[in-house]
Amino acid sequence: MTRNPTPQPMLQGLPPLLSADTRLVVLGSFPGVASLRAQQYYGHPQNQFWKIVATLLSPDAAAVLAQPYDARAQWLLAHGVGLWDVYAACEREGSLDSHIQNAQVNDLPSLRTRCPALAGVAHNGGESFRHARITQALGLPVYRLPSTSPANASWSFTRKLAAWREVLEAVGLIKPGA
Repeated sequence: MTRNPTPQPMLQGLPPLLSADTRLVVLGSFPGVASLRAQQYYGHPQNQFWKIVATLLSPDAAAVLAQPYDARAQWLLAHGVGLWDVYAACEREGSLDSHIQNAQVNDLPSLRTRCPALAGVAHNGGESFRHARITQALGLPVYRLPSTSPANASWSFTRKLAAWREVLEAVGLIKPGA
């Protein structure tokens, strides 16, 4: 594959979606084009993040998914889940993690002070997990989750859901078998 040698503009990521009550921070790598355009975490309509968390945390996932983004974001925070990315900024053509260049890492060590109730950190996908050494230094459980991106077609929705369920159970956000 030939890479475009023309430098890409530096893209800025999204602000963290965190609260003092956040028990689990889900770290992506960097928002894709659709998410940046919408200024929403997991804004691509085929990304399975919102469907997975709504299925696991709500008896009425369809109602959660029908809400506008701001309401879903507040709902997620109310359930103890926060969102951020490992990269604050980068150069990238398109949305693939493999195209990320000249990335600047977010201040991940600040998660302990930003989220005093934090019980774990989950990396959404392999590119995010490459920075697990930083999150492991927080002294909390760190989990590698399968990416919810449409680019991760090798994992079925059911298989992703099971992996995400294990992590939400491990940090006490859902009861085992719920």
